[in-house]
Amino acid sequence: MAPPLAAAIRRPHLSYFRRILWSHHLRLSTSHSPSDQSDFEPDPDHPIPPPHSIDGDGELASFVHRISSAASSASSPKDALSLLLSSSSSSTTGPSPAPASPALLVRALWELRRDPDAAALAVRYGDESSAVDGADGVGAGLQPPPAEAWHLAVWAAGKARRFDLAWAVVRRMRRRGVLTRRAIVILMERYAAANEVNKAIKTFDVMEKFKVEVDQTAFYSLLHALCKSKNIEDAEELLLLRKKFFSLTAEGFNIILDGWCNVITDVAEAKRVWREMSNYCITPDGISYTLMVSCFSKVGNLFDALRVYDEMKKRGWTPGIGVYNSLVYVLTRENCMKDAHNIFSKLIYKGLQPNVETYNNMIIPLCESCKLDEARMVMESMILKGIVPTISTYHAFLKQEGIDESLKLLRKMKEDGFGPKSDTFLMLLDKFFLLNESGNALRVWNEMRKYDISPARSHYMTVVQGLVKHGCMPRALEYYDEMKENGFASDTQLEKEFKTFLLANRDHWRGGGKYNIIPQRSKHFARRSRMQ
Repeated sequence: MAPPLAAAIRRPHLSYFRRILWSHHLRLSTSHSPSDQSDFEPDPDHPIPPPHSIDGDGELASFVHRISSAASSASSPKDALSLLLSSSSSSTTGPSPAPASPALLVRALWELRRDPDAAALAVRYGDESSAVDGADGVGAGLQPPPAEAWHLAVWAAGKARRFDLAWAVVRRMRRRGVLTRRAIVILMERYAAANEVNKAIKTFDVMEKFKVEVDQTAFYSLLHALCKSKNIEDAEELLLLRKKFFSLTAEGFNIILDGWCNVITDVAEAKRVWREMSNYCITPDGISYTLMVSCFSKVGNLFDALRVYDEMKKRGWTPGIGVYNSLVYVLTRENCMKDAHNIFSKLIYKGLQPNVETYNNMIIPLCESCKLDEARMVMESMILKGIVPTISTYHAFLKQEGIDESLKLLRKMKEDGFGPKSDTFLMLLDKFFLLNESGNALRVWNEMRKYDISPARSHYMTVVQGLVKHGCMPRALEYYDEMKENGFASDTQLEKEFKTFLLANRDHWRGGGKYNIIPQRSKHFARRSRMQ
């Protein structure tokens, strides 16, 4: 009998296990890594560790407050900068409001990342303060903003689609002689994420004008950015159009292949790119084979996954942990459990160690097949070997468990320091509405607030659309009203449905607030109707 899930995920040495990090499936450790690292959201690849809470750090809190106040109160960025510089120079007592160190500036920019104007002001203030200090020879000498500070300012502006502001930071970097290729790569990525493909390419083309080195690594960063944002066809077209300037290599095709295998799993397109490599006399390398094994495994094509695996070995390429993890997944999915377990023995024989992804690739398909007892046994084995579950492990069980067990798992996730996160609740809301359990979906909604998760527009839309689908229009209106009050954009289709509902039920509707758009009957008229 499999142990209860709560017992299976209990672990004795939390501090030790927290050092084990979740790795992205088939991460490409190639020379286009600068593109991988230019997204500043907290993740295992984050180049700047997200700072701790601003609470309790008086110096950081004070500096962030000064920047935010100046940005919001001044009539222009120039006036805001003048205000900060004048307050800095006129300070005669207490610590100077100017950034005392590059580290402080970087931490402040992280806190201001959702306010691009304030972020740009902060880095400009740090730059001007160091210039003024160096010219006047006052104080111990302020260092200029580090590269990370400039990069954060560019990223924050691009993330908010304030590309005018992002370019202003880039131009300032150029004037100061501190412009880096990474800053341009970040800008390309932000354009790609906004589906501004042509502008992303134009940004790459002006690198030379900005005296930034243009080489194959920079070109691959552009291709990777386009593929990451699902503009894979544009990336492939660009790869072939620029082949006179940047020679075709397996590495370049691997970026396109990764897009079709991992960003959008399209086996037909992946096979076409594989043939295209042959047409251009490009020999697939180990990463190429790894990607194809992954692609076939994801769609449950066991025959082709094993065929490519065998061909990989015949060509002299040594399969890595990613290949074996993919084989564990497809073998488990196709109910070849004995062969899947044999992979673990083969891993150890090859000098490799099963990792959390190896176990997850067995747990996830078992949960998808509703074999929860077997999945729990695999989890127990994983924990006994010192490998801690990740949020993906919990999600696999949450997708199959009922409401009571799901709530227990949420508590366990929090105890173990693995969430729950915003995506966790979005997944649960979707699940219970699909199961026609709107009451349980609303229990999940209430539970979300207990974990200090602020609902995003996607959460509101899932709840509203789910309630509309199940005929709970009054409740749906309440959540829709709350969504708009919190500053989220309205939905045209829902507006039409609600208006139709209100018109059809105008004699019964007692809604207030924004939806009281149809004159209600007076109390006198209502009393007469009841008497009749």
